[in-house]
Amino acid sequence: MPRAGPRRIRKYSDAFKLTAVRMTQQPGMQVKTVAAGLDIHPFMLSRWRKEVRDGVIRGRLPRRAPAGPSRELVQLQALERAHALLQEEHDLLKKAIRFCSARRPKRSPSSTPSTPRTA
Repeated sequence: MPRAGPRRIRKYSDAFKLTAVRMTQQPGMQVKTVAAGLDIHPFMLSRWRKEVRDGVIRGRLPRRAPAGPSRELVQLQALERAHALLQEEHDLLKKAIRFCSARRPKRSPSSTPSTPRTA
């Protein structure tokens, strides 16, 4: 459901765009992961990558980050994949519980006395 009110249009500096593009060039990094981390749409980041290749966005590229953070990013991606898998399993188990609960047999009419017993 779309939000009510005017859309917010953000403008990003060329330095920000170049930094985002540089992050996607690190080994093991995906565009969608970087976009999610920067809270932007992956298509926008892909467009920035194309603009850098075509020379539309110019500027000095920031220095490369040390190798340490890329290892942490790979570990973060592995944790996110594991979390997504656990979330799917959890949802599946919830559905199974609901399904089994709905199919649980109620008391059958033959097991309950139809006429009251008199002693």
